Amino acid sequence: MENLLRNHSTLVALAFLLTGCAAGGVPQSGPHLSPTECQELTALKSNPSPTKEQRRAELSALRKAGYDPSPWNDDPNYPADLHEAQRLIAQWMETDCK
Repeated sequence: MENLLRNHSTLVALAFLLTGCAAGGVPQSGPHLSPTECQELTALKSNPSPTKEQRRAELSALRKAGYDPSPWNDDPNYPADLHEAQRLIAQWMETDCK
């Protein structure tokens, strides 16, 4: 059951990364994603079986975007806050990962 929930959240995150949703009006003051994160997140889009490194890059990016995936965090705004973080990551990928 736990693996199913993890896989579901990963698929949801991947789906939003693939859609290319972008949040408007977010100021850009430099790169938000490292070159390694850009590489791993780009590879994640085309890899049905993500590697540990790709999952770590995704988690790192989600945390940078303000999402806390802690299982002990009873988040009343889930999944809206996850979706917002995914939109930010998609925007960052467009600006940081050229």
